Amino acid sequence: MIYVRFPLSLRNVEDLLHERGVEISHETVRFWWHRFGPLFASEFRKRRIEGMESSDWRWLLDEMFMKINGERHLLERTLTND
Repeated sequence: MIYVRFPLSLRNVEDLLHERGVEISHETVRFWWHRFGPLFASEFRKRRIEGMESSDWRWLLDEMFMKINGERHLLERTLTND
């Protein structure tokens, strides 16, 4: 699950588990990923979508960089609570 949830390499996962006292090879992590990874990934996606549907969160953009004719410009917008 660590490999699915965080952007780590197989050897990083092996090292993390070794620190916690679990002796495992990166090949075993790869095997588990191919076997159980799709199940974990679908569960994460389902929970994320359910959370977004029931949430009142709004994505607001207040500044952004754009290239116009090869020159970088900062576009800003002020947000008010009117």
